Amino acid sequence: MRLFAAILLPESVRTQLARLAGGLPGARWSPAENYHLTLRFIGEVDKGFAEELAEALSHVVGEVFELQICALGSFGGARPRAVWAGIVRSEQLTMLRRRVESVLVRAGLPPEERKFTPHITLARTFGARTAAVAAWLEEHGGVHLPAFPVTGFSLMSSQLGGSVPAYREEVRYPFGGEAFAP
Repeated sequence: MRLFAAILLPESVRTQLARLAGGLPGARWSPAENYHLTLRFIGEVDKGFAEELAEALSHVVGEVFELQICALGSFGGARPRAVWAGIVRSEQLTMLRRRVESVLVRAGLPPEERKFTPHITLARTFGARTAAVAAWLEEHGGVHLPAFPVTGFSLMSSQLGGSVPAYREEVRYPFGGEAFAP
């Protein structure tokens, strides 16, 4: 199984972000139902280890907090590979990310080496020209969406193949409640 821990977005936020899709030749837009904020990419694991990780994540505690989308940007510098929506800096998000990382490392995953950059991937831009990405960001860059509550996080699986990965919520971890499979 290919797994990651993520914050899923409310439908209203996904709808607002989906309105940004388009107008960038060569971009492969993610469907709105795939929008999420990755807390930790886990990768390919066998079923037994997946169950251990799911159990470990049930020990992450947190309280409801709010996030807000405040900007657009791209990864890849001179060769953009993705456009994303950024998040207003949040100490609660940083703490949640640290807790998730800590329990996953204790469960046997190697520590994440990449710096945590909270974002929501909107499109892959391998086929887009650099100037077109810059123009799209200039045109749409002033995005500020209303804050939304984060009431927990999820363990997700992804199936690669086809033009878009298929994501499935395996376990939901609501703050202050019992983990459950949706």
